Amino acid sequence: MTTPVVTTEPTEPDPIVPITATTADPHHPTVLFVCVRNGGKSQMAAALTRLHAGESLTVRSAGTDPGERLSAEAAASVEQVGATFRGEYPKAITEGLLDGVDRIVVIGEAEIDPALLDGDDAPTVERWQTDEPSERGIEGQERLAIIRDDLDTRVRALVQELLV
Repeated sequence: MTTPVVTTEPTEPDPIVPITATTADPHHPTVLFVCVRNGGKSQMAAALTRLHAGESLTVRSAGTDPGERLSAEAAASVEQVGATFRGEYPKAITEGLLDGVDRIVVIGEAEIDPALLDGDDAPTVERWQTDEPSERGIEGQERLAIIRDDLDTRVRALVQELLV
C-alpha cells in the first residue's frame, strides 16, 4: 500500500491561542519533520512546533542523508522567536523513529524510502515546498528569517489541525 503525498501551500494561521491536548484523548499526536541533511529546515520546523504545541505533540526530526552538524545560523534564527534546537542533532530516518508517527512532513526535495511507509498503519505524509530565498540572491540571516517565517506559518496551521 502506498501512502499518498499531499503538497500544501502556507495559510494564514489563526491568532496565537494556547493549544493543549484534551483529557479525553491521552494520545499525543506525533509528527516527524524530514529534510535531506536534518541540520536546518526540518530542525527549524520541529523547534517551531515544540514552541507552539508545547507538550501537546510529540515532535521528531530526521534526514534522508543526515549531515554532521546543525546549522548555527538556522538555530540562531529560531532563537530570535523563542524556539530552540537544544538537545538536537542530525539523525537518520529509522523504523524506530517512525514508530507511532501520525504525520510526516517532508520539507523540500527529500525522498523517503517507500518501504518504510508500507502497511495499514502508515502515517499521513505531506510535502512542504518552502520558499528558497537563495534562488533570489538572498543569503545569511535574511534568508533564514524568510524560511523561518514560512515554516512558522505552516507549523501553526499544522498544530491547530492536529490538536483540534
